[in-house]
Amino acid sequence: MSNTSPQHDDYLRERWRSTTILSVRKNGKVVVVGDGQVSAGNTVMKGKTRKVRRIGKGGNVLAGFAGATADAFALLERLEAKIEAYPDQLARACVELTKDWRTDKYLRNLEAMLIVADADGTYVLTGNGDVVEPDEGVVAIGSGGNYAYAAALAMAEYEDDPEVIARKAMSVADRICVFTNNNLTIETIG
Repeated sequence: MSNTSPQHDDYLRERWRSTTILSVRKNGKVVVVGDGQVSAGNTVMKGKTRKVRRIGKGGNVLAGFAGATADAFALLERLEAKIEAYPDQLARACVELTKDWRTDKYLRNLEAMLIVADADGTYVLTGNGDVVEPDEGVVAIGSGGNYAYAAALAMAEYEDDPEVIARKAMSVADRICVFTNNNLTIETIG
């Protein structure tokens, strides 16, 4: 049972859905890609936003976000501090961030999700305390996430290049999800 009103719950769902972030890992290479659309309700506010970036010293970690932008930036800043505290231990840095995210009075109100990847692992982080490492090497978040995820899984069976998979899967999401566009930011390791 929710402690909020139905209108507030609808508002939160609206804020969480408006983007697509996808990560594909295959053949020693990991790609994180995000669309560039910023939506407020049914209105496109901007079409070329960078929701995927390199973080950490040397840019050896890729991060993409869905949700409230300011909240995501606050989380990325905290994640960078955790990466500095636990160098070359991305999984531990992610766990430490999500522990803080769940218990800190300020952080637990942040509304965002993150996909984080380095040469060794890919993780989805949520404010519910989740640190999920995908089984298939493919993971997606945001409104078009399920479309991109399904397309990437299907293509991974016959396509070897994860960047090709990511671009084509995002093209599928762009054609189906009105909150996703084809102005992509793509970052790769490997």
